[in-house]
Amino acid sequence: MKSQSMREDEIYKVTLWGSFVNFVLVVLKLIAGIVGYSAAMIADAVHSLSDFATDIIVIIFVRISAKPQDEGHDYGHGKFETLATVIIGTILFIVGVGIMLNSIGGIIDVCRGQELKAPSMLALIAAIISIIAKEGLYQYTIHKGRALNSSAVIANAWHHRSDAFSSIGTLVGISGAMFLGVRWRVLDLIAALVVSIFIVKVAIMLVKPCIDELLEKSLPQETEERILDIILSYPEVSAPHNLRTRRIGNSIAIEVHIRMNGQITLHEAHRITQMIEVALKCEFGQRTHIGIHMEPQK
Repeated sequence: MKSQSMREDEIYKVTLWGSFVNFVLVVLKLIAGIVGYSAAMIADAVHSLSDFATDIIVIIFVRISAKPQDEGHDYGHGKFETLATVIIGTILFIVGVGIMLNSIGGIIDVCRGQELKAPSMLALIAAIISIIAKEGLYQYTIHKGRALNSSAVIANAWHHRSDAFSSIGTLVGISGAMFLGVRWRVLDLIAALVVSIFIVKVAIMLVKPCIDELLEKSLPQETEERILDIILSYPEVSAPHNLRTRRIGNSIAIEVHIRMNGQITLHEAHRITQMIEVALKCEFGQRTHIGIHMEPQK
């Protein structure tokens, strides 16, 4: 199992690579969009700029979330990573809505008779480069995020893929606008509109579970049932009740009441409780917060 410092270093490494690629793509797309007369490519550049901004957020918040518990944070700082994920998802949502509104406005202008300039080959090449770079970055980041069990890194991976989807839509729109004639130049804007819908959907998928966590939603029923199974695997224990669970960043918290024979010694009851804690941490991770209240059997 990786130490916390090694995990933090790995997250920084993944994020810094993403930041470098995003910075290069922002410059490339912005130049290609302006010089190549492509509204979709300019919107794509803005999307990549949001990727770059969220990379910085991940670096800042992961450092904070890695801090151990202190006087003011008895459960550690894990939710700072959750907060980072919410910020990433929120930025992604705002960017998606922005692209959507900009595209709708452009389409309305075309319907009113405004003629668009045809995108150039530079915009087309930039879209192809972006798709390859961002899909590669997604595969690298999602693999690392799952291995590190980091919701913020996984969120950032999906942000990379949403940018790849955006570039695919941009590629289709630019190709149609270039090769199908003046009447079809509006495809550049239509493609951006379609992609913006997918971006907003991904943002909602990222933010919803984080909101559940910040609102102290209990763990899934199957997880709670597994917790009870582990507790009841010890014959000295009966009637676990008042089970309370929640997620804290990439770890969880468990509080439960159990009953044991009131005639056994306190030393023996403590030993059994420690065994239960070890079993729960083996199942759910060493950073699991566990509180067990012992009661005599009735």
